[in-house]
Amino acid sequence: MTNLDKPKILVVNDDAASLLALTSLLDQWADESGYAVLSARSGQEALRQVLLHDFAVILLDVNMPGMDGFETAEAIHQRARSADIPIMFVTAFLADEIDRLKAYQRGAADFLFTPVIPQILHAKVQVFVALATKNEELKRQAHKLSQRTTELTATNKRLTREMEERKEAEAKSHAKDEFLAMLGHELRNPLSAISSAASLIGLPGVSGESVGRAKQIIQRQSQHLSRIVDDLLDLSRAMSGKILLDKHTLDVAALVSACLDTFKATGRTGNYLLNVDVEPAWIDGDPTRLEQIATNLIDNALKYTPPGGSIDITVSDGDDEIVLEVRDTGVGISAELLPHVFDVFVQGSITLDRAQGGLGIGLALVRRLVELHGGKVSAHSDGASAGSTFVIRLPRAAPVAPVANQAPAAGASGHKPTILLIEDNDDGREMMATMLGAYGYPVRHAADGMQGVQMARSFLPEVALVDIGLPGIDGYEVARRLRQDGDTRHIKLIALTGYGLADDQRRVLEAGFDKHLVKPVDIDHLLDAIGQCAAIDH
Repeated sequence: MTNLDKPKILVVNDDAASLLALTSLLDQWADESGYAVLSARSGQEALRQVLLHDFAVILLDVNMPGMDGFETAEAIHQRARSADIPIMFVTAFLADEIDRLKAYQRGAADFLFTPVIPQILHAKVQVFVALATKNEELKRQAHKLSQRTTELTATNKRLTREMEERKEAEAKSHAKDEFLAMLGHELRNPLSAISSAASLIGLPGVSGESVGRAKQIIQRQSQHLSRIVDDLLDLSRAMSGKILLDKHTLDVAALVSACLDTFKATGRTGNYLLNVDVEPAWIDGDPTRLEQIATNLIDNALKYTPPGGSIDITVSDGDDEIVLEVRDTGVGISAELLPHVFDVFVQGSITLDRAQGGLGIGLALVRRLVELHGGKVSAHSDGASAGSTFVIRLPRAAPVAPVANQAPAAGASGHKPTILLIEDNDDGREMMATMLGAYGYPVRHAADGMQGVQMARSFLPEVALVDIGLPGIDGYEVARRLRQDGDTRHIKLIALTGYGLADDQRRVLEAGFDKHLVKPVDIDHLLDAIGQCAAIDH
């Protein structure tokens, strides 16, 4: 143990001989008892030593010039750091009871009378050194205990956090498992209906009426499957910020009215009391994405409101924002579910039959699309069976004046451009070619990229529909080769792809395509795209 670590004894005496005698006596036991001895010649010097060191005991001469022993003791004990240091007064006379009381009041722990008896000095000092050693050990133990407590507290916090994270991860995993189960259910139902309807068409002796119904089922269920896939892809793009908005100034009231017309045409609204109150309200937005927002909210209200219930739809124009509100008298939202209705993979009261259907991602998609438009969405419900209210707030834009004398739609002249279809999926190629032929378009088709380039050079169509994922050379390379050839450079190129991210659209346009359509392509959108391309040259 170094001198810095040992308990220390301070001897204070103005008389050099007395000071030397005391320190010499103490030094002879220092190594054995494990302490160090320091000295001071005055009260002021003693105070300086006390500022620098902690002491096990101070041997303080009572009779000193200037600041005597009692004054020095009082000054030492007035300072917080040295208030508890025991002081042993050294005096040459036997103090009476009054003097002893005075000394004790000034902080004395004991008295030592001169001439000093070495054995008594050793015994008394040994007691204080032992106390100091014990106190120091207790301090170290207390410090270790404090450190251990801090470590345990930190460990407890970490374990608590890890438990919470694990619970959250388990909840998310459980939600995803339920979502995958729902997805399987939602996909199997329409696929089963399509498979049954297709088998029915192929049976001998089936009536024309039954065949017609089977075709309607196939068309309806195919659209349902397409909506499921679109929702999944749109949500993935929206959550990763890869949706590219094609903004125009539009009237939300007109857009909502068009959505309602679609629901009415399909018979979805027949069993409900609809209260519609819309006024012109203009925003800068992507009409396709805004239609998704409105359709999802209205579909949600219809899905969770029993027949006979009422649905209120309002569009209002404020000073800085427009407000779309959809209120229903349906099943409502529980207080536990309400804060999470816009989270991914959340759906209330999941059951095996799940009569309402849906993947539970519609509202998550709504929130993300609204946020991409700079708006906010909120939900309110007073609980189960109390109905629900969803409110969309979007930044307001200046109204657009109506355009007079609009040009006739592309293709209105009756001209049907020649078309080359390059598609490697046999069924898809045959169906699309047949459908375009039914609409009066002259169509030829190729099954791979090289065959498509050769046919384009010999056929010279006005419009080429090119699948991107072709064997041999892909659609990008087909476009580049056609654009490099002077004979085929004029052909209008429309890309057909299953990839709809902004980066995919950029690659398509950089390769030389005029338009980019995402599969499955709605026939009306396809015909519109062909008409627009044909109109550029006519």
